[in-house]
Amino acid sequence: MTPDEDRRQFLKLGSLVAAGGLLAGKSAAQQPPSAAGPPVPMAGSHAGHESAPQPQIPADSDVKAEYDGFSRFKPSRGNDPDSEFYLGKRVPGFRSVEAGPAPFEAPDLTKLPWKMVNGAKEFHLVPMAVEREFLPGYKMNVYGYNDTMPGPTIEVNQGDRVRIIVTNELPESTTVHWHGFELPVQYDGSETLTQNPIEPGKSFVYEFDIHEEGTFFYHAHVPMQEAFGSVGWFIVHPRKVFDPPVDRDFGLIFQNFFIEPNQTIADSWRMDWNWHTINGRSGPYTTPLVVKHGERVRVRLMNFAPMQHHPIHLHGHTFWVTGHEGARAPKTAWIPRNNVLVGIAQATDFEFVANNPGDWMFHCHMVHHMMNHMTRQVGPRIRKNVSVDQYLANTATRPPVDASRDDPGFATPGYPQEMKSMNMSDSMMETIWNRREVQGMRAMWPMSIMGLMTALRVLPEDLYHKVMETDEPVDKGSVFEEIVRRFGNPDDYEPGKMKMMPGMKM
Repeated sequence: MTPDEDRRQFLKLGSLVAAGGLLAGKSAAQQPPSAAGPPVPMAGSHAGHESAPQPQIPADSDVKAEYDGFSRFKPSRGNDPDSEFYLGKRVPGFRSVEAGPAPFEAPDLTKLPWKMVNGAKEFHLVPMAVEREFLPGYKMNVYGYNDTMPGPTIEVNQGDRVRIIVTNELPESTTVHWHGFELPVQYDGSETLTQNPIEPGKSFVYEFDIHEEGTFFYHAHVPMQEAFGSVGWFIVHPRKVFDPPVDRDFGLIFQNFFIEPNQTIADSWRMDWNWHTINGRSGPYTTPLVVKHGERVRVRLMNFAPMQHHPIHLHGHTFWVTGHEGARAPKTAWIPRNNVLVGIAQATDFEFVANNPGDWMFHCHMVHHMMNHMTRQVGPRIRKNVSVDQYLANTATRPPVDASRDDPGFATPGYPQEMKSMNMSDSMMETIWNRREVQGMRAMWPMSIMGLMTALRVLPEDLYHKVMETDEPVDKGSVFEEIVRRFGNPDDYEPGKMKMMPGMKM
C-alpha cells in the first residue's frame, strides 16, 4: 500500500469512528486507530471538550503539532516575533514537498483542457458572450470564454511551452493579454500596439515558453470588454514546490459590474458598480472554502474590478502575504496581515495555518461590496413573484410594488440601514442550501454573506468527512454547534434565530 493509500485509509477509519459518535450523539471519547499514535493534547481545555475527538497528525506526515509555541490546532501567537514559525509563517502543511504542488481549486470555475501538439501544450480559448447566474435565478449577460465567466483556468508547469489558439466568437474584435508574463512582444495581446485585433469569427495563435512561476491571469485588452467580464486564471506551478508546502491552493477572482434593476446586461460605461462577484457568483451563492483543521492553506486572490480596490479581510486567522503580482516573495519579505488591500488588476497570494475551527467570514471590507444589487430599488426586481423576463415580455403592464413604508423603522430620521429588498425565494434558498460545502452551517448564514463575501470553513477531520466526503443529510446548524461544543463555550452559545425576510425560506 502506498503512503497516500495508507493515509487515506487512516483518515477514512478515523473519520468513520469519529463521525459515528457524532451522529449517535454520544459523548464518549473517540479512540484513534493505534497507527495514528497518541492524540495531540489540546492546551487550555474547556468544559464540554473532554468527549470530543482530538485533532491528530496524519500517520504518513512527519510534521509537528507545535512549532516554537505556535500550534496548528489552536489559536496561537507563538513565542517570538523573530521566530520563523511566528504566526505560522513557516509551519508546513500535512502534504510533503515530494508530493508535488497541491491541486489548484477555483470554486465554481472550470479548467481549460489541453493536449500535447508538437512539443507544446495546446489550448483552445473562445471569447464569447455568456450568461452567468450571479445568484439563483439572477442570470446576467456578460462576456467570458468557453461558455463561462470568468473564463476557464489555464494551468501549466514552469518550463512548459504553451500554444493558445484564440477563436473570437464575440460580435466585435478582441485580443487576449497574458497578464504578467515576460514573452515575445508579438504575443503580448496589446490591441494594435503589438497585434491586429482578432476579428469576429477569426483566430489567432499565441505561442511562448513559460519561464516564470506563480499567479497570473489572461484578459481581453479592450477596456469595455474587461469591464464586461473577460478574464480567467493562468496558474504556473513551480519546478521546485514552494516551501513550506500547502495542503490547499484556492483561487478567487473578485469582480464588479453595474446592472440596472430592470436589466440583465452589464453596463460597462458606468462609473459605479452594484453587482459584486467572486468567481462569477455573489454571496451567499459563492462557494465556501472548506479545509481541515491544521492544514496550511494558500489563497490566490485577484482583483479584476474595473475601478475599485478591495481591502480583503479574513476573520479568525492571521495570514502571511507570500506573493504579489505573479511572483513569489522572499520569505524575509512576508508580512502578517488579517486585512490586505488588493488593487485593481493585482494578484496577491497569502497563506495561513487553519488552526481555528469554525465558519469564518472572508470578504472585501467596503460596505457597498458586502451587499448585492446596490442601487436605488426601482423596477421589477423588488416586486413579489415576478422576474425581469416576465416584465420585459409585457411592458404594457407593471407589477404592483409595495411602497407603503409602514415599517416602524421608517419613523426614524433618515432611512433604515438594514437592506430588506432582496427577493430570496424558496427555490433560491434551496439552491443555496443544496451544496455540500454549506451543510451544517447556522440556519441564517445566508443573511450575512452577500456580494464580495464568502466563508472559510475550518472543520475537524470527522466533520470534514461528514460534510465533504459523504452524502449524509446534515442538519442546519449541527456542524457549527458541534464546533462550539468542542472548541468554544457551549454554555454561552445561542442557536441562530429564524428571522425571516418576506418570502424567504431558510
